[in-house]
Amino acid sequence: KITVRHRGGGVKQFTRIVDFKRDKFGVPATVATIEYDPARGARLALLNYADGEKRYIIAPVDLKVGDKIESSKDLIEIKNGNTMPVKFIPAGVAIHCVELNAGEGAKIARGAGNLVFVMGVEGKFAQIKMPSGEIRLVKKDCLCTVGRVSNPDHSHISIGKAGRSRKMGIRPTVRGTAMNPVDHPHGGGEGNQSIGMKAPKNIWGKKALGVKTRRKGSKDKLIIKRRVNKKKKK
Repeated sequence: KITVRHRGGGVKQFTRIVDFKRDKFGVPATVATIEYDPARGARLALLNYADGEKRYIIAPVDLKVGDKIESSKDLIEIKNGNTMPVKFIPAGVAIHCVELNAGEGAKIARGAGNLVFVMGVEGKFAQIKMPSGEIRLVKKDCLCTVGRVSNPDHSHISIGKAGRSRKMGIRPTVRGTAMNPVDHPHGGGEGNQSIGMKAPKNIWGKKALGVKTRRKGSKDKLIIKRRVNKKKKK
């Protein structure tokens, strides 16, 4: 039985446990290696802490082997890889791996090439500009890491052939109209027929276009400006 569509197979992978909390405060660390991770677009940095512990973190751009970085709840040097609360970051400085709630671990800007800009701090909140263009508030005690996520050219990679997708565990995505009626609401018919209904539906029979899918949550009040949908230029 298929439980997740378009996924399966692929080559074996080692799972790297990534430290998104950066909660070893005041313990300096040295970058031992910069490594590839098959589970994400960004590179990982292996840190050797002064007390002997080793941890993986998301590597920022221009972080090199031998660099010394640190995480702290107080103000420390503003340099790539250092982690501190958002309230200490000057306006206009690029950051990544931002927490939504203090102590919860990084949730924002973890993908390859992503960055967030601090726009200012006022009261209990810091105003940040997200990769999508959305402007929102986060509590000023939330941790963030200085710099931009590594491998910014990840989005420009051409996979090139179907076999490479299969090695990554991605299976084919088949159009509904190419299926049988038992498999999809658009299925059946002779040759290249229309879907035969007013509006397209997904595989579970729900409307696929023109229906708003975003839920209204308690965090909506923290969003100052919604993300702008980039319209395709004709």
